Amino acid sequence: MIIVLKPDATEQDIQHISGKLQENGLKVHISKGAERTIIGAIGDDRILAGLPLAIFPGVESVHKILQPFKLVSREFKKEDTVIRFPNGVTIGGPEIQVMAGPCAVESDEQLLYIAERVKSAGAKILRGGAFKPRTSPYTFQGLGEEGLHHLSMAREKTGLLVITELMDPRDLPLLEKHTDIIQIGARNMQNFRLLSDVGESRKPVLLKRGLSATIKEFLMAAEYIASRGNQQIILCERGIRTFETMTRNTLDLNAVPVLKSLTHLPVLVDPSHGTGRWDLVIPMARAGIAAGADALMVEVHNNPEEAYSDGEESLIPDNFDRPMKETRKIALAVDRFISE
Repeated sequence: MIIVLKPDATEQDIQHISGKLQENGLKVHISKGAERTIIGAIGDDRILAGLPLAIFPGVESVHKILQPFKLVSREFKKEDTVIRFPNGVTIGGPEIQVMAGPCAVESDEQLLYIAERVKSAGAKILRGGAFKPRTSPYTFQGLGEEGLHHLSMAREKTGLLVITELMDPRDLPLLEKHTDIIQIGARNMQNFRLLSDVGESRKPVLLKRGLSATIKEFLMAAEYIASRGNQQIILCERGIRTFETMTRNTLDLNAVPVLKSLTHLPVLVDPSHGTGRWDLVIPMARAGIAAGADALMVEVHNNPEEAYSDGEESLIPDNFDRPMKETRKIALAVDRFISE
């Protein structure tokens, strides 16, 4: 249920309505927009139907949310969510952000070199895996905590924000200390314990779509996070599994405008995992921006042939300069921009 308050509703009105909802065992989520405050009430429909919410002081209107995903739906919040960081970087506003870096953190020297190169090209967020979910137990699993320290070092020396993947709830305190954005990978999209734990974190969460997940399942996974109190969620389209074998995955660009119509959350496109081929990253990055993506995630490695993981989909730093220049042109064509 959505309770839309009048523009002149007071804080006392908000507290009165929230208190009455909580007294009846309902969960309350308050969203304060530029013009209106909205109160979301989640719980037993029979209890909600019995409350005369429309006559409460300060209430303008009451609406039932039809979608199964409540807090992340456009019905709950009409305006786009913009995630803001202390250094001024935003995700979800007019500026399109680019996250770039190696699939796996390998060393201090490697990470710092790549961080400096992607920053000089215009990226503001450094990606790098410290814990790696691999299909084979015999391949490189990541440096673990050592990799997190490398990420912290790169952040300190370059000023870039840092994103890395969380695989185990026990590692959450470590990631909160060393990173700015917590990534939930495709394989863990429906790891509900993990989703619930990051929902209680103060850190923004990037949620990757599962290999075979429908858009509804994707949004329900985001709802798990939001229902625990964390609505700083970025949705990542990173390709789905289809019958096609010429590419590693099929990048579902349909999902971008569909998600933008269904949810207020920002949407990111990952053309590296979405194709699995470095030569397709640039055209699909352009297409992602044209489709309405709020951000891109691109894998960059100084020596892809020697990369510990996913070298075949990684751009070398010189090639990363090109998509940054080309996507800036696309961004301007759709009334957005990418900083230089």
